[in-house]
Amino acid sequence: MTVGRRLFLSLALTLPGAARAQTQFPDRPIRLVVPYAPGGTTDIMARTLQEPLSKILGQPVIVDNKAGAAGAIGTAQVAQAAPDGYTLVFGNNGPSAIVPLTQKDVGYDPIRNFAPVSLVSIAPLTLVVHSSVPASNVKELIAYAKTLPNGLDYGSAGAGSLGHLASELFGKEAGIKLVHVPYKGQAPSTLAVMNGEVKMLLTTSSDTQDAAVKAGKLKLLAVSTAKPSPLMPGAPTINQSLPGYETVVWFAILAPAGTPAPVVAKLNGAVREVLSDPEIQKKFVGYGCVATASAPQELGTMIANEVPKWAELVKSGRIVTQ
Repeated sequence: MTVGRRLFLSLALTLPGAARAQTQFPDRPIRLVVPYAPGGTTDIMARTLQEPLSKILGQPVIVDNKAGAAGAIGTAQVAQAAPDGYTLVFGNNGPSAIVPLTQKDVGYDPIRNFAPVSLVSIAPLTLVVHSSVPASNVKELIAYAKTLPNGLDYGSAGAGSLGHLASELFGKEAGIKLVHVPYKGQAPSTLAVMNGEVKMLLTTSSDTQDAAVKAGKLKLLAVSTAKPSPLMPGAPTINQSLPGYETVVWFAILAPAGTPAPVVAKLNGAVREVLSDPEIQKKFVGYGCVATASAPQELGTMIANEVPKWAELVKSGRIVTQ
């Protein structure tokens, strides 16, 4: 047998096998890492997707909680995993865009170390103020803040949280002085603005907040999305008073960089199919989110645009996390 013929036979045996490896994906369980403790919104959404994704893909999808360092620990594990589609992360703005800017040596780059699979959902932040604040809309709030020589105090779920950054971005673009008061999570920060400990809060909605608005303890001034949110019917957007302002909470599935395109495409198709189910969409509304799938490239562009947006704010000195 000639050398050329042996090479041809070798390639004929090898290439179909490689093709089959991708077309047969998955042939074993898939691990979906949630970089937070069980029970939070990210975890609940991941577990909502778990069973329907397993049915579509024909293999178990195992939710694995790896909490710590504001989501950085679990996210770093996925960044360092084999790029074969069997280890994914259920990320969001925090560990997938912001945390690497506010923490040192997290172990991954949010753009270079991941292959975007699909957006899963988006949610607005809600701008609420204590009932004593003499403002019924964003313009009046800005005007009121400009009369305060010591600035307007606001709460957040913690230093470096999305609410912290979104509030500082709001202050920067509105030209007002804000005073940050960090709390240990969304619940205590919501109680703080309800009790008047702080005057303003920019955060995701919650049953507690909604009840306080209905009871007149809080005023809902606006939502942070570019367009009105179906989750908050009738609420204006911040950018109606502050053109260009937009901040959303997004949740997404990402794979390690280098994951083969056919594998990403198959995962993307499965996520799209699950999120098209009206029952799943209804559940997500109950979580305060709108089920929203995307192409991998669309998610990649979103992350690529968001990282420098927050990096500029962090470098301006408006964000202090230590």
